[in-house]
Amino acid sequence: MNSIAVTTWYLEQTSPGDLLPAAAPEGDVRIVRAEVPSPEFSRFLYTSVGGDIAWTDRLGWTYAQWREYLEQQVVETWVAYDRGTPAGFVELHAQDDGAVEIAYFGLLPAFRGRRIGGHLLAQGTARAWDLADRRPGRPATKRVWVHTCSKDGEFAMANYQRRGFALYSTEVAEEPAVATPGPWPGALPGA
Repeated sequence: MNSIAVTTWYLEQTSPGDLLPAAAPEGDVRIVRAEVPSPEFSRFLYTSVGGDIAWTDRLGWTYAQWREYLEQQVVETWVAYDRGTPAGFVELHAQDDGAVEIAYFGLLPAFRGRRIGGHLLAQGTARAWDLADRRPGRPATKRVWVHTCSKDGEFAMANYQRRGFALYSTEVAEEPAVATPGPWPGALPGA
């Protein structure tokens, strides 16, 4: 099997003051927390956002695995809607040490390049910083972190840095070359 070198960058904020705002996009864009765990909806977001950038780690998850993950009190999903249509999401995963990982973040392809991503990332990061306010018993957030890699969208790293994330580690590893699956067979242009 062929392999490719993948660079992974780890970025963090260590204070709420690190967060740099983004201009709100034009139009009717809202960011709403998905409060009801829905494996169907979360899988839709995951495959629709990550299908063209090789998100494959959750493709094999069963319905039960999705439900178990989403029902944890440490997971939150925030969804951007453009005129009522899901445009992207940010998934937060709180950890026991006061850190909150931005586990997934991205936009559906049709909504990229419209300034929604910076706005969603800024709002999602702010929700990571105030997560303990919504989750009694959770420690206050001390750190928000994220990783992105060379397989992600070309503007991902710059967006994180524009929102105030600082690089703290870089890794390069060989990974199996995986065909970009798309959200469903034949969905990608030219497929």
